[in-house]
Amino acid sequence: MGENDTRYESDSMGQVELPADSYWGAQAQRAAENFGVSPLRIPVQLIRALAWIKRSAAAANLQLGLLQKNLSNAITAACDEVIEGRMNDQFPVDVFQTGSGTSWNMNMNEVVANRANEMLGAEKGKRDPVHPNDHVNKGQSSNDVIPAAISIATRLEAERLKDSLDSLSRALAHKAAQFENVVKLGRTHLQDAVPVTLGNEFSAYSEQMNKGSRRIAGCFGSLEELALGGTAVGTGINTHPEFSKTAVAEIAAETGVQFKPAANFFEAISARDAQLELMGAVNTVAVGMMKIAQDLRLLSSGPRAALGEIKLPSLQPGSSIMPGKVNPVIPEMVLQVAAHVMGKHLSVTIACQNAPLELNIMQPLIAYETLSAIELLVRTVDAFRERCIDGIEANVERCRSLIDLSLALVTPLALKIGYDKAAKIAYRAYEENKTVREIVIEEGILTQQEADQVLSPESMLGG
Repeated sequence: MGENDTRYESDSMGQVELPADSYWGAQAQRAAENFGVSPLRIPVQLIRALAWIKRSAAAANLQLGLLQKNLSNAITAACDEVIEGRMNDQFPVDVFQTGSGTSWNMNMNEVVANRANEMLGAEKGKRDPVHPNDHVNKGQSSNDVIPAAISIATRLEAERLKDSLDSLSRALAHKAAQFENVVKLGRTHLQDAVPVTLGNEFSAYSEQMNKGSRRIAGCFGSLEELALGGTAVGTGINTHPEFSKTAVAEIAAETGVQFKPAANFFEAISARDAQLELMGAVNTVAVGMMKIAQDLRLLSSGPRAALGEIKLPSLQPGSSIMPGKVNPVIPEMVLQVAAHVMGKHLSVTIACQNAPLELNIMQPLIAYETLSAIELLVRTVDAFRERCIDGIEANVERCRSLIDLSLALVTPLALKIGYDKAAKIAYRAYEENKTVREIVIEEGILTQQEADQVLSPESMLGG
């Protein structure tokens, strides 16, 4: 950096050289230099959550008579710019950093302080009249701010995922209704089984995603408990007794979510069980999506030399050497996303174990993995619905031709002639490449009229 490209700012360890146009300060610069091991940076959802905390803290400290009005107003205005996304490029600190997330908290404190000072006509970098620690971070510790920010961000993003899953469930339910009269083979162990309808299969997918949505929503209550007010270890040292209640009420008003102070600050600071609970639900959704995507690949396989019971939307050529080949590209994308999200669940599981005594020391990793998993799933769920599910068609003729050949149609005969005799009929049909219907008529077990009735696939659907 040249002379005109830099400025200097000091912290408790001395002077630091920074880019002249940066709003971050000395501590964030040190962290950027110390922890620059990956291209991963703070999620934008966490930036907003931190800014809401700083904004609400300034309002609370003003109400409690702990902060001058002009300073509170300047901090509020600076936070509004951060919340609007105008400062997203001012957070250079790596995800992989100090485990408390102190560097992210100080990064936000410095950005807000420098911008507030600029608004007040003061020089950026002088830490006066707004000081990053004494004013922006007043009544707070990184140890309660970062957990609170993680809970705010993950609660809001979890609602986005719930909404996307609800839309996917409705799309699958629409297909279930569309396919309710398409009779086809059921399959267990990938072997022929008794008949179902294509609508039955899609109704299962719809309910699976509906339950996934409900599992996500079931985590909301835990995520709405905020550690803010516990400061360093949960005792609330260096903060006003009414700070937590006042600041959290401001956050609730700003976000429209009924956030509340944690029932126990010691637990809220030392453990990240709320995020682990959420990632358990996210992992369940990912597993469910993988099951559905795999099923769609199987049902559409061929399309002539395999099942071919449904037709997926044709989106792009599937081969560089085989003309006309079209692959199930969206289900395959879903499979890879699901595998990736499952890995993030494991990462969060390991990170949540690393909470010796009063503080979890893998909070930045927990924040990144949880928020990035949810963001990825939201986009994938929406793409799955729009580019695959909505365009699926049934191959009615193929479904009918396969069920007519099925040996599983012998199942109702077990009630009439016993399991062993029915099994022999199925075996003979298989060996002679005949239908079950042909064999039972040949052997005189059923008349043609009886066979039409007893062996009708529609009669085996139940309900």
